[in-house]
Amino acid sequence: MASAYDVVVIGSGPAGEGASMKLAKQGLRVACVEMQDQVGGNCTHKGTIPSKALRHAIQLLADYRHHPLFEHTVRVMDIGWPELLKTSEQVIAQQVTMRHRFYTRNRVDLFHGRARFADANTIEVSSTTGDISTLTATHVVIATGSRPYRPPMVNFDNPNIVDSDTVLELDHTPRRVTIYGAGVIGCEYASIFANLDVKVNLVNTRDRLLSFLDDEITDALSYHLRDQGVVILHNESMQEVIEDEDGVVLRLESGKEVRSDLLFWANGRSGNTEDMGLEEVGVVVNGRGQIEVNERFQTAQAHIYAVGDVAGPPALASASYDQGRFIAHVIGQGEVDWSLIDEVPTGIYTSPEISSIGRTEKELTEQNVPYEVGRAEFKNLARAQIGGRNVGMMKLLFHRKTHELLGIHCFGEQASEIVHIGQAIMAQDGAANTIDYFTETTFNYPTMAEAYRVAALYGLNRIS
Repeated sequence: MASAYDVVVIGSGPAGEGASMKLAKQGLRVACVEMQDQVGGNCTHKGTIPSKALRHAIQLLADYRHHPLFEHTVRVMDIGWPELLKTSEQVIAQQVTMRHRFYTRNRVDLFHGRARFADANTIEVSSTTGDISTLTATHVVIATGSRPYRPPMVNFDNPNIVDSDTVLELDHTPRRVTIYGAGVIGCEYASIFANLDVKVNLVNTRDRLLSFLDDEITDALSYHLRDQGVVILHNESMQEVIEDEDGVVLRLESGKEVRSDLLFWANGRSGNTEDMGLEEVGVVVNGRGQIEVNERFQTAQAHIYAVGDVAGPPALASASYDQGRFIAHVIGQGEVDWSLIDEVPTGIYTSPEISSIGRTEKELTEQNVPYEVGRAEFKNLARAQIGGRNVGMMKLLFHRKTHELLGIHCFGEQASEIVHIGQAIMAQDGAANTIDYFTETTFNYPTMAEAYRVAALYGLNRIS
């Protein structure tokens, strides 16, 4: 006998959780289906949480090893990849416990297993034990996330070939790593391995790193990756992967051959939509496994929604959570009196980290916008000097006449945190959104946030 619900949510990552909690708080009967044994989705178990916890642990180790006070104890701190991975387990456990409590407290029924559409309003959930639960729903929310793209010509059964999921299962510290793909994941892991003193080759299929960012920021990233020993190869594409007993050779179309112990494939992701019966119920899926949706995240079937990574860009945990809440409001109320923001902050956890929001200098130039640049070098901030975090800078882009804040680009310590101060000002209407705010308010001293005042004064002095 089928269990009837107002809404069935498939997936318990950020998008699924956001939808489930908002729907439940509106008094709807909600079920959530999660393929894994624990809630949290890939974000908690294979993506954001473990990789950022790993990055933090390795950064601490690198700071210790490179600090002059501890040079004589470096040999004692012989910590490898498996030990560092364990530091994320406690964080993951805490996240799972907390998130599971959300579902029980809000009376959302959890089903663990693989979901498949039997018809447009019926979901069959197959558990690992072979049991099948049948759920019917007036609305369905698909929030199944994404996974690393695996081209058929690459043998991922070889333990020396990994992606962002399986690298978290690595049982040793490699000596040489080749990362194919220099997007966000590729650049983050290049920093992670470099901080562990592993030799890294970063193969980029484009002419520069992270071309959606401000050029000066990506130039700084390239410089500091190279300074950490990373070899960056631009405008390259794979011809074939050759496996032998000594490791892996990546042969490129240019004729170059790059040998390493480990090949890390970081070139694209695919939506988790296979074997869900989507085509049979009229839901359109593109070649990357992503579901086609409209501005309200509805699929070709108006009562079926898709949010988060499975619906395509921006594929950020923060944006996915908000998308889930947004469509929950649409389902529960019929209409929604708020909208998702157009400007979503970018947080990239390289070392140093990067964060930005708004337009770049290149975009403003192409749009013929008269802008000026306010700049603050972290090496001049007392807080950065105290913490030994002198690498980095902040750029504020603003309109020369109105002083409207147009873009914020930050590279360095706490970049992903301090960008939100500027984001709050950019979100204000009219005269409240100007660079003058930063010169007319008082910041704690010493702080990294003081960079706003320094950058604003610098920029205004250039037009005075």
